[in-house]
Amino acid sequence: MCELAPCVHFTGLVRWLISLPLLATMAAPTVLGDDPAPRSYTQIPEIANGQSIIWHDPGAVEQLDFRYGIGGQNEVPAPPFVFDKEDTTGTAPKVQVKDANGRTWVIKFGHEAKPDVFGSRLAWAVGYWTEANYFVPQGVIQGVKHLTRAHQYVDGSGRFKEGRFQLRSDDPKYIENVNWDWDKNPFAGMPQLNGLKIMMMLVSNWDDKDYRDAATRGGNTAIYQQGGKYIFFIDDWGASFGNWGKVFTRSKWNCREYLDESRDFVKGVNMDIQWGYVGQHTGLMTQGVRPSDVQWLMQYLGRITDEQLKAGLESSGASPEETQNCIEGLHLRIGQLRTVGSMAVASAPAH
Repeated sequence: MCELAPCVHFTGLVRWLISLPLLATMAAPTVLGDDPAPRSYTQIPEIANGQSIIWHDPGAVEQLDFRYGIGGQNEVPAPPFVFDKEDTTGTAPKVQVKDANGRTWVIKFGHEAKPDVFGSRLAWAVGYWTEANYFVPQGVIQGVKHLTRAHQYVDGSGRFKEGRFQLRSDDPKYIENVNWDWDKNPFAGMPQLNGLKIMMMLVSNWDDKDYRDAATRGGNTAIYQQGGKYIFFIDDWGASFGNWGKVFTRSKWNCREYLDESRDFVKGVNMDIQWGYVGQHTGLMTQGVRPSDVQWLMQYLGRITDEQLKAGLESSGASPEETQNCIEGLHLRIGQLRTVGSMAVASAPAH
């Protein structure tokens, strides 16, 4: 058995006390607004019987622009922003706006804004689809009215700080209220699906909800349509770069905690990989991920440079200290993955 940098991390009583007022809210289902009931992709014959993809070759990973991500510089949100409506889906406060170019954006506020941008940059860089996300430090939304959850982030004059702008586009087209399960999808057992699970664990994204959660808490597994293709992807990376764990131990965008926990990312390798990760569906992330899947992912993940990480973190609103902690944490985790991948090479049969 190979043990890799074991570490025990304890969170304080303070977080538990702060969490107590949330218990009443957590006991009740999240209200998903006036949207239609969520559906599994298996209920839609066009998707179930269509061409499904989850990954594409990202090409020269080390040359990708982490500052702007999948949308590039041309898609950067252009002010002035005009209020359309408040988005009441999910749990994070959000509003929908139009920009100067007539494009529709959903602005997310709070602790998920920064990690949602940077987490999606990492997933995109290794070949997974993401939505075009940008971090806007501050701005003004014209015509704001009747806000509920978002009122604490947008004042009466429409001024806001630290918003994640996510593009709503028709190409590819986001299929509303359709989700998939981590263990029931066209890619089960494939390196491409297991690589996505590794990326979820790499960034400590404990919010691994899927179709089974969609009716009560919203699902983070989503599908794009692009021509005759159906693209399976993760549309929310916001619960990342803090502590993984259950209710009283997990956090979002706490880069110091992310670094501290990184020493226990891979706890060991025997017949299976023992992961430190704990999420809402821990087993769905950890079970069935093989050293050969790690080796496959490292072909792409291992080529990301520190300069790219720094550019992606800074463009996501990270402070110098947060940037340093996140990069050090990623170094530790990727180093452990590299060790696991080398085991797969060593154990491969000779030809």
